[in-house]
Amino acid sequence: MQTSPSVLILGGTTEAYDLAAALVARGGLRVVTSFAGRTKSPRLPAGEWRSGGFGGAQGLAEYLRAETFDAVIDATHPFAAAMAFNAAEACAQENTALLRLERAPWRAVPGDRWTEVDTLDEAAAILRRDAKRVLMAVGRQELAPFVTLDEIWFLIRSVEAPEPLPAFKQYEFLLSRGPFDVASERELLRDKRIDTIVCKNSGGTATQAKLVAARELGIPVAMKRRPPRPDLPIAYTIDDAIAWLKLR
Repeated sequence: MQTSPSVLILGGTTEAYDLAAALVARGGLRVVTSFAGRTKSPRLPAGEWRSGGFGGAQGLAEYLRAETFDAVIDATHPFAAAMAFNAAEACAQENTALLRLERAPWRAVPGDRWTEVDTLDEAAAILRRDAKRVLMAVGRQELAPFVTLDEIWFLIRSVEAPEPLPAFKQYEFLLSRGPFDVASERELLRDKRIDTIVCKNSGGTATQAKLVAARELGIPVAMKRRPPRPDLPIAYTIDDAIAWLKLR
């Protein structure tokens, strides 16, 4: 019979790993991290873990009920909107406390040449008009809007290769995982003669260096805005998330 309080972390981000490690180190709490299962060899967190989807909000509600979690912390990627709404619906159904651990978004500063877009189709239209050599940093699952831009050369950077391989006419894949530093990003942009960057406003420090390098080199950025999320309590730091748990 379970006696310790328990928390489910909806993970996959650096913040989720850091939170799990901090909670396990404190002791007295069952900590389970759930991954979406899209990465073949995920880094394993402190505490317990599971991989794979729940089957929507109802499946997550059934899991919460079966495992009797006291709280859920949604520390998924800022663009994992479907999971956010599923978590809100499931936790409301099971009367389980829910917190969003939100990575603060990037903010443009003087010198940045950003065009913010709501969809990658909008970004593709910008490229069609203005770009010749593009760094794509949107992940391996969101390349489809760009495959018909045959006159553009793409440097596609992702943690894992897309499956199946998109039908780009001119491209190079760069399999790499952050964090990246400004000096190496500046060298990459110069070496590959990049004139435009496409990325999503993921926030955090691991991949921010490309934006600093772009600012220094005067390179435009097509930046996808974050999708809408449920109205939830939000923590922006691990300490704030732990403080929220203490109030449960």
